[in-house]
Amino acid sequence: MEKIGVRRELAQNYLSQQILGIRFFDGKVDQAIEVMLERGGFLVAPSGTCFARLRDDESYRRAMLAGDLAIADSGLMVLMWRLLRHKKIRRISGLSYLRHLVVKLKGEGSTEIFWVLPSERARQKLLEWARREGFATKIDNCYVAPQYGRQIEDRHLLALVEKRHPTHVVIAIGSGPQERLGYYLRENLSYRQAIHCIGAALGFITGDQIAIPDWADRLCLGWIVRLFAQPRIFIPRLMRGFELPWLVWKYGEKMPPMRSNKRRRIGDQ
Repeated sequence: MEKIGVRRELAQNYLSQQILGIRFFDGKVDQAIEVMLERGGFLVAPSGTCFARLRDDESYRRAMLAGDLAIADSGLMVLMWRLLRHKKIRRISGLSYLRHLVVKLKGEGSTEIFWVLPSERARQKLLEWARREGFATKIDNCYVAPQYGRQIEDRHLLALVEKRHPTHVVIAIGSGPQERLGYYLRENLSYRQAIHCIGAALGFITGDQIAIPDWADRLCLGWIVRLFAQPRIFIPRLMRGFELPWLVWKYGEKMPPMRSNKRRRIGDQ
């Protein structure tokens, strides 16, 4: 009973700061996990390259604003917030969050998780990792997601989650689709569970993505590791991250306005 009381107090009174219209959790990683265990809903962890998307993608913007908990995964955002706005916020990377979540659930004997994955290879890597770690994972609880468009409606996934009725859903399909999918599930499931949108973090742990050392994650240098591993993929993504300092300087706590339809069409070409 005392433990439940602590969780409820955290869920109701956690510290936060609003950055670019999103309310970010400002506490320790274990406290963020306690909030999710008590409140449920869906968690988002936007990287530095995601914020420009807030001006271009209406459905992504709506999902981010609807998120129940946001953690400051982006080291660049944390740094710009400090340099340009003279405020500090605690960084919690998606990788750190997932590692602590797995340890927490394994320690409590609560390993009933439904995993939403980007590929068959990712599913195989997850199952191999789970066997090595003694983390009970059923293949029936692993769903390989299709390629989603801007508007997401996945009734097959919805039916599977309703049937399995897991307490936790981990979505690891990449920024953009995963937040929209988390929002879709929360709005359409008949019960409230904890949905964790953590992108590539799962792949770092299971070996589906290049491993990021703890020191690199702590120093916000994981992007360098990924850049050298997959330059063709990450150079275009990093280019979008260059807009973040300007967004923080100009808008601060406010959500940036959407670009005009004409400018969005040009940017999509």
